[in-house]
Amino acid sequence: MTAAPDLAELMRRVAAQDRAAFAELYRATSAKLFAVVSRILPGGDASEVVQEAYVKIWQRASDFDAAKGSPLAWMTTIARNRALDEARRTKPVSLEDMPEGFELAGEFIDPLATRDRKQAYAALLRCLNALEPERREMIMLAYYRGASREALATRFNAPVGTVKTWLRRSLAQLKDCLSS
Repeated sequence: MTAAPDLAELMRRVAAQDRAAFAELYRATSAKLFAVVSRILPGGDASEVVQEAYVKIWQRASDFDAAKGSPLAWMTTIARNRALDEARRTKPVSLEDMPEGFELAGEFIDPLATRDRKQAYAALLRCLNALEPERREMIMLAYYRGASREALATRFNAPVGTVKTWLRRSLAQLKDCLSS
């Protein structure tokens, strides 16, 4: 992990909307924030909450004051608060509220289902690797990381309409590949 003085400098640059500094800050701190959020949301989607925390960090970087604490502590507070909000928002479901006919998953592991999942995953990887590298990256950012079309348009320096077309064509290519 980057030393604290480097994080403070990165925060100063992020406050000035420096995307490279933000990427470096993310690489240096994401594992720590993910660990904090994962402890609060063990069964939840920690990666989504961490992503939201980084959006807030980007938006509020100018609020950071090095005299009041370390950048990592400030960022951890944002991520922790976001995770706690998410934990409070999700209401646990009791077994009595489950639909009729609902059965809890047993401890039995179906080896055929496991094999089928592995084969489907291998087929998906094969088809993804058949895409052009830029299109594969775009598909992964959009459907695995949740990047918006606008964010993709900025990243790939293309109009939003073009990005939509590329995504649609790439998905059609994946569908054809997976059905063959």
